[in-house]
Parts: sequence; structure tokens; C-alpha cells
Amino acid sequence: MKKFLLLLSISLFIACGDKEAEKETSETDKDTISQSEPEEREYKVLDSEFILLDSLWAPFEQELAEFSEDRYSELEGDLLEADIPTIQENIKNGDLSYEELTLFYLHRIKKYDRENELSLNSIISLNKDILKEAREKDEAMKNGGDRHPIFGIPVLLKDNINAEIASTTAGSVALQDNQTDDAYIVEQMKKNGALILGKANLSEWAYFFCGDCPSGYSAIGGQTLNPYGRKIFDTGGSSSGSAVAVAANLAPVAIGSETSGSILSPSSQNSLVGLKPTIGLLSRSGIVPISGTLDTPGPITKSVVDNAILLSAMTGKDATDPASEVFAAPVNDYYSALENANLEGKRFGAIKELMEDTLYVRAVEDLRKAGAEVVEFEAEEVELPNFVRLLNLDMKTDLPEYFDKYGGNTGFSSVEDLVKFNIEDSTLRMPYGQALFEGILQDSASEEDFAAIKDTLNRNGKQFFDVPMKEHDLDAVLSINNYHASFAAVAKYPAITVPMGFDQDGAPKGLTMITTPNGEQDLLTWAAAYEKQSKRREAPEKYTD
Repeated sequence: MKKFLLLLSISLFIACGDKEAEKETSETDKDTISQSEPEEREYKVLDSEFILLDSLWAPFEQELAEFSEDRYSELEGDLLEADIPTIQENIKNGDLSYEELTLFYLHRIKKYDRENELSLNSIISLNKDILKEAREKDEAMKNGGDRHPIFGIPVLLKDNINAEIASTTAGSVALQDNQTDDAYIVEQMKKNGALILGKANLSEWAYFFCGDCPSGYSAIGGQTLNPYGRKIFDTGGSSSGSAVAVAANLAPVAIGSETSGSILSPSSQNSLVGLKPTIGLLSRSGIVPISGTLDTPGPITKSVVDNAILLSAMTGKDATDPASEVFAAPVNDYYSALENANLEGKRFGAIKELMEDTLYVRAVEDLRKAGAEVVEFEAEEVELPNFVRLLNLDMKTDLPEYFDKYGGNTGFSSVEDLVKFNIEDSTLRMPYGQALFEGILQDSASEEDFAAIKDTLNRNGKQFFDVPMKEHDLDAVLSINNYHASFAAVAKYPAITVPMGFDQDGAPKGLTMITTPNGEQDLLTWAAAYEKQSKRREAPEKYTD
């Protein structure tokens, strides 16, 4: 158990999870939540010093003024928790236009995201041309024809993903003018008809920057807050803004990125579906990196079908990303097979140490009710030596490569440049310090030593999953939130998290399934079957008006 807790702490540190959460045994239902008022967290910095609301909303002022409260209220019942197929059916029936769909989300962002008693600070920037682009989608619909389900759907991007609609900041003051071309995955989504809504806040530099700082904080975006417990529950990180915006229905879907838990953590802590794909399925070109060894983008959504649709819209071989180039031809339709998803004959492994969590136990029973066999097993005692060193050494070389190949004219070319820049105004640029960046500068290794670090981590990560999977003939291993994200990361195994309810304090948790490489279709199918059986997703109550 001590080994398990040690490795969990590594996962939470690197994966940007809640440093204080997940310690208590969970109750089974929200109606068992403690009646005592939890204490609010105190933050050194809350609001952004860089987002100017007048400038943010100026491009939409006239259209939003003409979008009446009555029409918003009419749409609210249809759109608040709607999945993409439902939205597209409403469009097809003539009950909704893509322009109105976009106005609905812009209205909610203006209402809930900045400088009010319910503000969440999840959005950094918006696409000033999105209403024009939405009207173009409406015109295109008049011509008929088959289109990808993502067509006309507003998509929010984590602000470490390049997009020409706005600067790509990674939450850092240093990159506030980092104007770039679209990342490869953004190009793919736009080819399939997606509307890029804007950029989401994140834990600065994907939470590999300040060390002892709250997840969801960036100098550019301020402090993102969890809609299920504003200033109470951790947002998870580093894809905090992406998850919070989707959870509060400020966007239908969003893209996050993960090195080790940065999709799984915020998705589970905001009652969402988050998928961390096999490394190479989705291109990493044009995404501000931590580790070229472990990084991947991935979808964050309210439902499994939306997750499959968004994943499908991003796939494609990218000759500029070595991991993508050698990847087998990706599937571009992960969603069609989900309608009849079932778990008959599937075998999952439940980790005995986690059976103290009543939500996990209930999730196991839900899987059994849906037809799966679940085998309890003792987790392997496996260590992940030099995990942080892997990230240090990768970022030391991968970030300069990003600046050279994909960055705008920032004037920076190295981590050292950034450290010096931040010191010039530490209060504004690094109020929590920059301990992890400083650690990068202090680290070095020979090519042979670095290769050995990566090899050991990869073998150990695989061992953690492969031994029980082989011994018990398992299709997947079951975890909670991002508890075993570090093992999945170094093994390069895909993982998906699905809402499994709320703990005794009301904080969301997710059931996480981890399987072997290229298993995305299986993960989505199993997750869809579990979702249908359990139906644990609930919208945050204060954000349903």
C-alpha cells in the first residue's frame, strides 16, 4: 500500500491532479453529501491581469445584443447537456442554426466566465470571426450532402495548441504575442468543418512550471475554478479550462493535452469523459511541448459519443511528427460502432487497493450488470525512476524545437530565456515561482543515459499493466481519475475516464479504463456501455440557468 501511495503521489504531481483530493473514502450518492459547508480555498492570484473584457467581447457586441433572453431560454432546454448527434438533428430539422448554436455558447461564456460571483476563468481568448464562420456553415448546409458530425460544432482549444485565431500562450506572459499557424490537429478539425471557438485557460506551461502552485492557474488566464465547488474543489490540470468550460456548458466539446494525467485529471474532476490516446494517433505538431516522448492531445467531452466524434475529427498522419508518421493508418470513424456497445465477454481488472472507494465498487458492479467479468488483483509494486528527469530532459530540447518550427516571433529560444524573462517581473509573471523550470536548467544527461531512462520507464510502465493482464486474461485495467496516469504515460497505453459519481463532499470522480496501444475503439465502446448502464454525469447545479 505504501508503494501504491508513493506512486500515486508521483502521478498527482506530474499529472496536475488535485494535491489534496482523493484521500477520503467515497459515499455512493450525491444525496449523502456532508451538510457542513466546506472551506473555500485561498488563492494568491484569482483574476487575470491580461484579459481585457471590452476587447474580448467587442467583435460580438451587436449579435449578442440581438440574441434575446427569450431565445436563449428556448434553446437552453435543448442544448444545455446536448450531445453532438442531438445538436445536429436539431440543425437538420431546422430548429436551430449554427449561428444560434454559437451565440448560445458565447452568451453563456459572457454570463459565467469572468468577473462575477460565479466566474470560472476558463476562457483566455475567443475567435473574433466565429459568427461569420458559423453563418458560412449554415449556408453550406443548404447544399445538402454528407458531412462529418463535427461540422459546425464550436470546439475550444487548450491554449498550448497553435491556432491562427489567437496567440498561443501556454498561459505564460512570455508567449502573449505568440501568433502562429494552425496546429495539424486544428487543420484536420477545420477540414472536417469544426468551428474553433477560442482558447481555454490551463495550468501554466501544462503544469510543468511553478511546482507548488494550484492547478488551473496561469499568469495570462488567472485561476480557473471548478463549477461543482467554486474555490472548493480542485479543477484538476493541466487541461483545466478545457474541462471546466465543457462541464459548465460554455462549450460543447474541447481539446486538452496530456503528458501524464492532464486530460484524465480535469475530466474526472469535472464529471466528464476524457481520452488520452496512444502516442502517435494524434499529431503533436504545433503544440507547446513538455515531452516529445509522452505528450499527446485528446478530446474532453460530456459524453462518450462526442468524445469519439471529436477524436475522429482530429486523426490523420502528420509527416512532421515522427510518432504520427510511423503510426498505423488511423481510424477516422470511432463513433458509428457505439450505438450497440456492450460488455459481453469482456474481462476487466479491478485493483484491490482501490476497492475501499465505494464509487469504484459501485462502478465495478455496474460493469458486471452490463455483462463484463471483473477480476480483483493486487497491483504490481513497480517504480518509475527518473520520471521528472525524463520531462526535464525532453523539455530542454523539445521547447526550443517548438520555437524554431512552430512558434511565432516571440524572441525566445530556450527555457533559460524564459527563466530570465520571468525574473524581471516575478510578481506578475511567476507569483508562485518557477521551480520546475529552474529544475530543467539544472538537469543534463548523456544520450546513453537518457535512452536508458526512457527504456526503464517504458518497461516498468508496461510491466504494471502487462503482468496482471496476461495472468488474468484482461482486456483492460480499471483505475480512478488519474491515479495510474504515470504508468499509462510511460507505457504509452491509452486511457479513458468516464463519470462514476460524486464523493461524500460532492466532488466528481471518474472510472478510468487503461488498455494496450491502439485500443481507442475498444476503450470508447466499453466506456459507452458503462455510460449507458451507469448514467453518472450531472451538470453543475449553479450553472444550469
